[in-house]
Amino acid sequence: MIKTKGLKKSYQTRSRRKTVSVDAVKGLDLDVAEGEIFGFLGPNGAGKTTTLRMLATLIRPDDGEATVAGANLRTEPATVRRNIGFVAQGGGTSDDVTAREELILQARMYGIPKAEAAVRAEEALAAFDLTEYADRKCKTYSGGQRRRVDIAMGVIHKPQVLFLDEPTSGLDPQSRVNVWDEVRRLRASGMTVFITTHYLDEADALCDRIAIIDAGEIVAEGTPTELKREISGDVVTVQVGEDAAKAGDLLEKEPFARGLEVRDDGELRLTVDAGESAIPQIMRTLEGAGIRLDTIELHRPTLDDVFLAKTGRSLRES
Repeated sequence: MIKTKGLKKSYQTRSRRKTVSVDAVKGLDLDVAEGEIFGFLGPNGAGKTTTLRMLATLIRPDDGEATVAGANLRTEPATVRRNIGFVAQGGGTSDDVTAREELILQARMYGIPKAEAAVRAEEALAAFDLTEYADRKCKTYSGGQRRRVDIAMGVIHKPQVLFLDEPTSGLDPQSRVNVWDEVRRLRASGMTVFITTHYLDEADALCDRIAIIDAGEIVAEGTPTELKREISGDVVTVQVGEDAAKAGDLLEKEPFARGLEVRDDGELRLTVDAGESAIPQIMRTLEGAGIRLDTIELHRPTLDDVFLAKTGRSLRES
C-alpha cells in the first residue's frame, strides 16, 4: 500500500550568518502492506513528520520514488490525495464549529453530494461515539473527543490509507486508549494506517510492524516482538539463595541458555530465546537437583532496548 525507495528531503537553515543544509530524511526505503497498522517510531526531530508530509504530498521529496495506494507520489499527486486521509498532530477542528458541521464540510470538500455528506457525517458520529456531542461547538470538547473528530474527518471520504501524525500526543491515558481502539477498528475494516509516534507503549501495543527512525535513517524494522527478540532475547530471573553457584553450573549447560549471570545475592539472570518455554525447563532442572526455588520472573526487552542497541542511546532520553 505504501512503497518508497531512496526518499530524501533536506532543508536550508541559517546558522551564524551561514546557510546550512540539514538532511531531514536520508534515502528512506519503506514497504507497508495493505490492511496493517504501521508505526513510525523515533525521537522528536528524527524525520517522522517530514516523511509523513512527503507521503501525503504536502511537501515534495528532493530525491527518490514512492507509491501510495498504487499512485505515484511525483506524477499522480492528485490521485494520492483522493486515496488517503491525513490527520495532523495539531488537529484540524475549529473552535466555533460543531462536529457535524466539520464532517459535512470535509465530505463536501471531497466532492461528495450534500445529502450523502450528511449521511456520512451521521455514520461517522455514531462510529466514533460522538453523537451525543454532535451539535456542540468543538471548543467545548475534551482533548480526546476533539481528537476523535479529527480522525473522523480524516476518514469521512473512505480512504485506503490513513496517516496519523502523533495521534495521542498530549492526551490523558484513557483518551489515548480510546484513540487506539478507534485505530484498531479502522484496521479491522480493511484500512491501512500509518502512525508516527514517539511513545514506546503506543508502538508496542498498537502496531503490527514498526520502523524505528533516527537522524533521518531507518535503524530497525519488523514486528515489535521480532525487534525485541533480535536484540537480546528474554531474561529469566531466578532466586535460589545459597545454592546459586550450583544452580548456575547446571543451567549454563542447558541448550536454552544463551547467557548466564550469577549475582552475590543468590540471583541468577538467564538470557533465553523464549522465556515462556524456558521457565518450565528451568524449574524441572532445579527440582531434579534438589535446589529450592524461591522466585522466578520473566522480563522481556523493550523497544527502548532496541533503540539503545541500534543507536547507543535511549529513546526516552532522546
